[in-house]
Amino acid sequence: MGTGEGFFERRDAGRFTATEYTRGPWDAGSQHAGPPAALLGRAVEERPGARADMRIARITYEILRPVPIGELEVTTSVLRSGRSTEVVEAAVAPVGAAPVMLARALRIRVAEECVPAVVSGPQLPTPGEVEVTPFFPVPWETGYHSAMETRFTEGAFVEPGPGTCWMRMKVPLIAGEETRPLDRVLIAADSGNGISAVMDFGAYVFINSDLTVHLHRHPVGEWACVEARTSVDAAGIGLADAQLHDEKGPIGRSAQSLYVAPR
Repeated sequence: MGTGEGFFERRDAGRFTATEYTRGPWDAGSQHAGPPAALLGRAVEERPGARADMRIARITYEILRPVPIGELEVTTSVLRSGRSTEVVEAAVAPVGAAPVMLARALRIRVAEECVPAVVSGPQLPTPGEVEVTPFFPVPWETGYHSAMETRFTEGAFVEPGPGTCWMRMKVPLIAGEETRPLDRVLIAADSGNGISAVMDFGAYVFINSDLTVHLHRHPVGEWACVEARTSVDAAGIGLADAQLHDEKGPIGRSAQSLYVAPR
């Protein structure tokens, strides 16, 4: 399979081919969850009849099985529709097979400066003020790790503990199509557990089977920052919690439930 010019190549309105850029660090045949998360977020926004006066305030993903690299089908359905809110579900599946990842998004109606803006959170060093930080060693040359630029302001992939990392896509989400700021945030948010890993990658697995992203402000710009902390209980359950930023400041939060066990 070729690398292509994006994480995905569009075949038609609901069918895509995943390229090698989607490959995660653990299985050569499976995707990092960031690219399909962004693809489902795009599907929610692009679905036929989607209202232009609403935007995603919360999106929750259930990762049912590893998402394979190959031909995929994306579907959407409206679960609830009201004057001020709606809930939309999206699913991605190998063509002709059961879904491997689900997303349920809450969209809220917006208006131009209808209330005072209230923000909180630190102003981080900008991506231009920090150096490029390499990924941890990955056994293949091409994958998510090679398609994302990463710059840590705190920690590193190979340092256990909290981490704060600016991330930028090197290729578009869909080849030949404009990359949107929401794509940039959703493709980065699933990296919180890797950014803030508290255990040795080689000795333990800490896999997330879900991801929830809350956004109080629509992101802007090319960069998304994940400021993450991970907590683990001795029973083998963990939580990676992160504040999300763009270059203007905080935009929301993300959380991942973790399965933690010795390899």
